[in-house]
Amino acid sequence: MKIAIPASAPSLDAPMDSRFGRSAYFILVDTDTMQWEAHENPAVHASGGAGLQAVQFLSQFGTQAVISCDFGPNATTALSAAGILMYQCNSPLTVREAVSQLSAGQLHQVHNATNPGHHGK
Repeated sequence: MKIAIPASAPSLDAPMDSRFGRSAYFILVDTDTMQWEAHENPAVHASGGAGLQAVQFLSQFGTQAVISCDFGPNATTALSAAGILMYQCNSPLTVREAVSQLSAGQLHQVHNATNPGHHGK
């Protein structure tokens, strides 16, 4: 499964960014091979709609799931429309730890927004 994790730096050992749409980077990981690639988030400085833009960006890579600390309402709607699964982690983790927890079945799938959104913050 190809998953995306918001991160503060372009590394598997980088801390996850607690923001989805405004994270500095997205780390894309193929959980079958553990091959990964880092991409700067083009929506990090968007004046609005960062979550939607981030989803559109991730969709072009065939992303099947996202792990994040929180999901705002706009990102949740866009991810659901794109057929991308959402998994939430409740504590700050590195990207590698988040992938490990997903593979071990320790993360739960969410279907609704987990915060009211940042709306330009």
